[in-house]
Amino acid sequence: MTASENDLLIADLRHKLAEAEETLRAIRENEVDALVMRGAVTEEIFTIVGDPESYRTFMEVMEPGAVALDGFGRVLYANSTLTRLLGKSLTELQGKLLTDALPIATGKKIERLLSDASTSKQSREVLFPRNAGGDLHFIAVANPMRLGTISGHALTFADVTKRVRNEGAAQSEHAAQAAIASANEAVLVCDRKGIITHANAASSIVYDGDPVGKAFAEIVPLVFGDATGALQADDMIAMVVAGTPVRGIEAVASNAPKVKDYLVSAAPLRIAGDRISGAVITMVDLSQRKAAEQQQNLLMRELDHRVKNILALVLSISARTAANTDTVSEFQTSFGGRIQALAATHGLLLEKRWTSLELRDIITSEFAPYTDATVDQVTIEGLDVAVTPRAAVAFGLVAHELTTNAVKYGALSQQGGRVTVRAIGYSREDDGAFVLEWRETGGPPVAPPERKGFGHTVITRSFQYSGGGAEFDFAPSGLVCRVSIPSEDLC
Repeated sequence: MTASENDLLIADLRHKLAEAEETLRAIRENEVDALVMRGAVTEEIFTIVGDPESYRTFMEVMEPGAVALDGFGRVLYANSTLTRLLGKSLTELQGKLLTDALPIATGKKIERLLSDASTSKQSREVLFPRNAGGDLHFIAVANPMRLGTISGHALTFADVTKRVRNEGAAQSEHAAQAAIASANEAVLVCDRKGIITHANAASSIVYDGDPVGKAFAEIVPLVFGDATGALQADDMIAMVVAGTPVRGIEAVASNAPKVKDYLVSAAPLRIAGDRISGAVITMVDLSQRKAAEQQQNLLMRELDHRVKNILALVLSISARTAANTDTVSEFQTSFGGRIQALAATHGLLLEKRWTSLELRDIITSEFAPYTDATVDQVTIEGLDVAVTPRAAVAFGLVAHELTTNAVKYGALSQQGGRVTVRAIGYSREDDGAFVLEWRETGGPPVAPPERKGFGHTVITRSFQYSGGGAEFDFAPSGLVCRVSIPSEDLC
């Protein structure tokens, strides 16, 4: 480019700048004759002739907030709708960047909108935050505009807050209905008068039919056990509508077709703002929990019964052991062994959840402390027979006394001795009692005892509560004991 061409270009730019400054001055002083709105294809011309206030009047009659901006985004003119929205006067806005008067996030959106609208109309939703009354939502529309030689934008703000809030309320209503419908527990929604307006499918457990349109207190009368009749269903709804929620109180729905026991909660229903428009009632099925509580109470009573029986048995063992021993040391040994035998049987029962126990397991448990020494001396046959916990405890004591005697004085006290514990079968005489035999061989010669100790008493009396019992045969070749377990104790 030659020096002369460069001088001409600079002169032309200075001319356009002067023309732009003059146009801006004319707009500010109401000397503009025409407003040209140019789109991508066509342009619309608003002529202002004769009346210097026509331009202002044109913008003021626009319902949305409107502002004319120069190419830098500075305010040329803003109508009163927009000045009220921004909380600033026209004098405060003119010549200033519009984005400086907007919330930061909104200003950034307007900057991007003006950039996108350099050649064609563009729109974007923007937000005006408010401390009270909720945020305001607007659709901002930017149109490229040319005033004489000056390019700028015409920008309008249409208030769509009501539409957005209505859409939000509709979405909230839809979400609430979906949540109610998918809930596993019964959910019923009432208006302020207690009339049911919504109910999910699970509510069929409290009312057999369509509850919508019916009074909750009439179709689901509730009895609150701890309220002594002072609180009823309609009282609960009145409390909730007044703003007091009800959380997790047990009630009986006597008219319910399926479940009677419920955990009831109710909360105020607020659809828009803070106004309470009804109540949301949730009813949780307590039938399983009630059944569990009954089972727990039953188990507690059973535990109490068993503990008392065990304590009585321990006292009896203690007293009889003391009566048949001569020294404290002997008492401690005998008594401790019997309590350990009792504990071992209880341990086995606990593993079986106190349902039943096989005789083989009980015998094996008693031989366990002597397994290394007697592994080849003990034979167990046909004792895969299950008995009740009561019989298991009794047989555990019997097995302990027989095992202890065999280890101390009988067949297991020397090499070559043997003990065979085997099933004899079911007795026809004793109403189907199960009979087993304890037989010792190869041990020291046996003779009837001169006095019957506690062990003999335990064995012979253990199953006499129902026609069972035990018989001894003190043959010289070895002790034989036959034990009869009543049929009622067989599983």
